[in-house]
Amino acid sequence: MKQVMRLSLYTLFIAALGTVSTAYAAASKTELPRQASAEGSRVYIISPADGEIVGRKFTVKFGLQGMGVAPAGVDKPNTGHHHLLIDMNTLPDLSQPMAGAIKHFGGGQTETVLELEPGEHRLQLILGDKFHIPHKPAVISEPITVIVQD
Repeated sequence: MKQVMRLSLYTLFIAALGTVSTAYAAASKTELPRQASAEGSRVYIISPADGEIVGRKFTVKFGLQGMGVAPAGVDKPNTGHHHLLIDMNTLPDLSQPMAGAIKHFGGGQTETVLELEPGEHRLQLILGDKFHIPHKPAVISEPITVIVQD
């Protein structure tokens, strides 16, 4: 029970941290400091493959090379956590914390199960630092397309 309570408090802390940094950025309209990414690092979608036909519910596995995965709020060089863009044709403002319709994996998750409506969907990953801000230079995957069938 204590471990669950600590995890809940940690999750609450991370959510508040992201909210505060997002509010600060919006109020100040200034570029927040960005952590450097490791040279040659890249993020990518392991599966599904680009163009793959999937069912409504499917697993997306994230890959990362040249850097490590750490939960949001962890201040360790050359680490970050995944953010998944679904059906976004343009990238978010890379100088600000990622917010809105972007799925956050602040716990350091390296895969997720998605449930999407039938049709064509675009998926793309961005690595974020401890404050959900993309690194500099940003570590962004190539987008893939999946076709969801009933």
